[in-house]
Amino acid sequence: MSSIFHTIIYQPLYNALIFLYNVIPGHDFGIAIIVFTILLKMALIPISKKQIESQKKLQELQPQIKEIQTKYKNDKERQTKEMLGFYKKNKTNPFSGCLPLIFQLIFFIAIYRVLINISNANLTVQGEFLYSFVKNPENINNIFIGVVDLAKPSIPIAVLAAIAQFFQAKTMTVKKEKEANNKKQEEKSVNNKQADFSQIMNKQMMYLGPFLTLFIGIKFASGLALYWLVSTLFALIQQIYIIKKTNK
Repeated sequence: MSSIFHTIIYQPLYNALIFLYNVIPGHDFGIAIIVFTILLKMALIPISKKQIESQKKLQELQPQIKEIQTKYKNDKERQTKEMLGFYKKNKTNPFSGCLPLIFQLIFFIAIYRVLINISNANLTVQGEFLYSFVKNPENINNIFIGVVDLAKPSIPIAVLAAIAQFFQAKTMTVKKEKEANNKKQEEKSVNNKQADFSQIMNKQMMYLGPFLTLFIGIKFASGLALYWLVSTLFALIQQIYIIKKTNK
């Protein structure tokens, strides 16, 4: 499995990044990472689009899902039957967003390994991984736009990546309905006031995700934080566009 991952995913990404570094004027590794990230995210648009639409639809259906869970909380068999019927009626699948997420996670792990391996090698290219048509630049210029050392952690880039991560998570949070719906919820029994598990997880991830991004950004080489920043900004813009389009 490791050799398959290396041959099919890791090595092509490694070569693509080095190729961009070779052809970009000035040989700025930071610019190469930015261009590489944008091209990769564009290639993954069909997958990420499906994931965003699935997440948005499930969040919009959360009030109805919660009502079913509450109504049949003492009859798990009936609850499961009603939930399946509800998903079928609304033409949605609670697990439809998992596969795209796993697919993107695989690519993130590959990019992580590419950047970490290059950084750990003191920004020296491993020639044995290159294809015959990709020139080996040997030592890579580690200074991004003449200021940031990509081989070392950068707090400003890590902070920007964490902020972008926060806003990305926030755009996927569905606002509560009108005040009348809130009042209706308040009139329900005490048991119904228990917070929905998925809503709790969404709120926790809104803050946990940025915190982990910041932690990773200040611990590892800033090349990885730069990739994460550009990737998150791309995803944020894509989410806003898809959400506005589906709302219309």
